[in-house]
Amino acid sequence: MRSRPPSLSDDVIAATVAGHWLSENARITEAGYLPWGFGAHHWRISGGGTTLFVTLDQLAPRHTAASLEAAYAGAAALAAGGLAAVCAPLPHRSGRFTVAVAGGALSVTPWLDGHPPTEAEAREPAHLGQVTDALAALHGTEPPKGLPVWAPQVGPAFADEVRARTARPWMTGPLGEEARHALAERVDAIRHWTARYHLLAESALAHRDHWVPTHGEPHYANQLVGPCGLRLVDWESLAIAPRERDYGDLLAAGAEVPHDPALLELFALDWRLSEIAAYTHWFAGPHVGNDDDHTALEGLREELSVPD
Repeated sequence: MRSRPPSLSDDVIAATVAGHWLSENARITEAGYLPWGFGAHHWRISGGGTTLFVTLDQLAPRHTAASLEAAYAGAAALAAGGLAAVCAPLPHRSGRFTVAVAGGALSVTPWLDGHPPTEAEAREPAHLGQVTDALAALHGTEPPKGLPVWAPQVGPAFADEVRARTARPWMTGPLGEEARHALAERVDAIRHWTARYHLLAESALAHRDHWVPTHGEPHYANQLVGPCGLRLVDWESLAIAPRERDYGDLLAAGAEVPHDPALLELFALDWRLSEIAAYTHWFAGPHVGNDDDHTALEGLREELSVPD
């Protein structure tokens, strides 16, 4: 996120990291907020001879504390099992991977030298081959115990819920009414998408014996290239699911992988509807109109603009 979380200082984050992940008596030498990405807050923390990439994930509506802990523990298990492309979170001294902070879940990963590929770099055949190989290795791995299992992100009555929530003004922030009107105008499209989504999900759920570990969002912004080779980061969406869950951006970039078009459609709808649900939660609640809020409103409009 570009904006810092309200009422949460770098000192609090640094103290939490020191108290759970660093060796006893280690001194923090650097603590800086990173205005990167969208959906989570990040810091760079150094101390005790190590540098860490720190993430604060929010919970509702996408996650629970238990689901995040299970996803990050699963990623660590995959890395320990030999998957070189997994940039996994580090356990803290209790053996767990997350700590509750400010209503969210804090986790850390090692700081790796490298950079996310540009969109153009992500389309280069050599890079696509690396990503395809990394995903094939992930999908071919025995799922660690306790790994989250994918399930539909919104219920069959989602459109009715949106209609009910948009029936009254949203006055808890400066962009609430604009978001509310945009949603209200597309309730019929949301109803159509939701019905199709659950039809496809029902078919997918009938074949769970073919599901595999999936990253969930392996697009180029969640990739790191550099001296370490290719690494996939941001494992908060790790879940057992059809392999097509990982293929949308890969196919859009020009890769050729065998896939079921119906399952590809399912996960395109999964993304769209979960985004709409998250933005509904966002703008119906308190917000201040900062850069992240405006980016979120653009994201909502983009999802709603898809033809139905």
